[in-house]
Amino acid sequence: MRITCPYCGNRSLDEFLYHGDAEPQRPDATADNAMDAFVSYAFERTNPPGQHHELWYHEAGCHAWLVVTRHVSTHAISSVDIARDLAKARTPNTAGRA
Repeated sequence: MRITCPYCGNRSLDEFLYHGDAEPQRPDATADNAMDAFVSYAFERTNPPGQHHELWYHEAGCHAWLVVTRHVSTHAISSVDIARDLAKARTPNTAGRA
């Protein structure tokens, strides 16, 4: 399998480290159900067939964290995005708020 890094181009899988599912988001530690939410976040995972968003680290290259969208049955990669950019896009802009 080869991954096309947005910075380095098409590279061998050997240059990357797999870090897991990129979908789960860390729960709010101050919420009333924080303990249950953290247990679910840490231990409850599904593994349905089809497309998965996975977190990969380009260890032997640019050291970027990437979100790779890959079909788990065929290993076909449909997109590779910079994780930081996706995180910024889903975090509401709080600049200027009191």
